[in-house]
Amino acid sequence: MSRLNQPLGGNEMPRFGGPATMMRLPSLDTAEGLDACIVGIPMDIGTSNRPGTRLGPRQIRDESRMLRPYNMATGAAPFDSLQVADIGDVPINTFDLKKSVDIITARYREILTFGAIPLTLGGDHTLTWPILRAIREVHGPVALVQVDAHADINEHMFGETVAHGCPFRRAWEDGCLLNDKVTQIGLRGTGYAPEDFDWGRDRGWTVIQAEACWHRSLTPLMADLRARVGDAPVYLSFDIDSLDPAFAPGTGTVEPAG
Repeated sequence: MSRLNQPLGGNEMPRFGGPATMMRLPSLDTAEGLDACIVGIPMDIGTSNRPGTRLGPRQIRDESRMLRPYNMATGAAPFDSLQVADIGDVPINTFDLKKSVDIITARYREILTFGAIPLTLGGDHTLTWPILRAIREVHGPVALVQVDAHADINEHMFGETVAHGCPFRRAWEDGCLLNDKVTQIGLRGTGYAPEDFDWGRDRGWTVIQAEACWHRSLTPLMADLRARVGDAPVYLSFDIDSLDPAFAPGTGTVEPAG
């Protein structure tokens, strides 16, 4: 592929038409020849409260019809230099979470063999652990930036070690993370004990609770974050419940004061 793929523009096809891909980009079966790829994981069988994130990839793609290729605030223009396409969804087993975890790892192992950077549309947060397992095989342990209302470091939920509240505990156990380069941002809400957010701190992680971000510029925080990550490979995880439920009322596990 010599010509860089571009999102289908609104002057070529009305925004309500065209392919149902992310930003109406071309659709491919694999990540071969790509610098980055969009991947959906339509899964919510790891959730403990409200379901619905299985519909997330489809809805995100639909809303992305309005995105244009240039960010007027930051100047970012990814399609000027990167070959990007939408490679569809991971075919999870919607009746078996543990099998789905292995299916996800296998799919990302294939994606990473082509050298492409995956951008994942979820899907409940369980999916982060199998992705990090595949990434570890290629890059070793990585830095982590997690924007989330919850720490997701539970030992288990209802006796199960694979669930949406456990992925970063499992990733840590599997040696997927560089402890001194892990940052959790936006943790908040109520808990079961005062030390609920301290498990990561005890392992060298940087934990920034939501109230530390209120009423101030986040520019210094971002500068500190970049310095901490340095040149290490980094995985960014953004959970929609990091937003206040006034702006994301449909999230599965709602917390106040986002």
